[in-house]
Amino acid sequence: MANLKEIRNRIASVSSTMQITSAMKMVSAAKLKKAQDAITAMRPYADKLTELLQALSASLDADSGSSYADNRPVNKVLVVAITSNRGLCGAFNTNILKQSSFLAEDTFQGKQVDFMAIGKKANDILGKKNTIAANHSDVFDDLTFENVAIIAEELMDLFKNGSYDRIELVYNKFKNAATQIVTTEQFLPIVPADGDQSSNADYIFEPSKVEIVEQLIPKSLKTQLYKAVRDSFASEHGARMTAMHKATDNATELRDQLKLTYNQARQAAITNEILEIVSGAEALSN
Repeated sequence: MANLKEIRNRIASVSSTMQITSAMKMVSAAKLKKAQDAITAMRPYADKLTELLQALSASLDADSGSSYADNRPVNKVLVVAITSNRGLCGAFNTNILKQSSFLAEDTFQGKQVDFMAIGKKANDILGKKNTIAANHSDVFDDLTFENVAIIAEELMDLFKNGSYDRIELVYNKFKNAATQIVTTEQFLPIVPADGDQSSNADYIFEPSKVEIVEQLIPKSLKTQLYKAVRDSFASEHGARMTAMHKATDNATELRDQLKLTYNQARQAAITNEILEIVSGAEALSN
């Protein structure tokens, strides 16, 4: 059995760790509320804008079509992996890295697959074995639509100039604090609406479709990327809050076990001291 000093040091260490995990849980819980409100508020707008975009893409003819809807043979693929800058959030980053690697090794096997990292974890891990075309981890330092729009414009330029034939987004979609859904979403070329949806859609376009293509499609793509980053940001804090909650519970349980062990060792030491005193007294009396 460990001596009393070693057990006291372990109790102090576990208690210190528990304070840290508890503080991180509270910080993530506070940030989660704001991030959850932001993604919940923008989802209806983003989904409706995507629906309009798909309907418009399905109704365009070859002459007035957008270059962003050009379905050319896929030889070069860019995977945008959206992770976090920090760890201690359970399997949040691991799931994204696994899905990104799966796309490169299985789905697009035999193709040139490069990565764009949004988040330091994606840049650090994927960069060991793959080509990182760009790293935009600093976007989380100031997460605004304007900063994300710059990344979206870069992606649109890479597709438009033929650097990549297809661009995929991989991110965690926020469901609730305990559940994040790994999502793979085609960013470019634009995915047209299903046949049934496009046939039932009845839109009057004002101004002309060509002008709408020039304005609505870039705006929709920027909104799509911003929604994905926002989803990932909310999921990160949900995952970290859950992970830190479990870590705090485990630390509490371990601390209680150490305290019990400490009390047992202390009682054993006291009993031995009493026995030694009694034995000494009896020896002197004899």
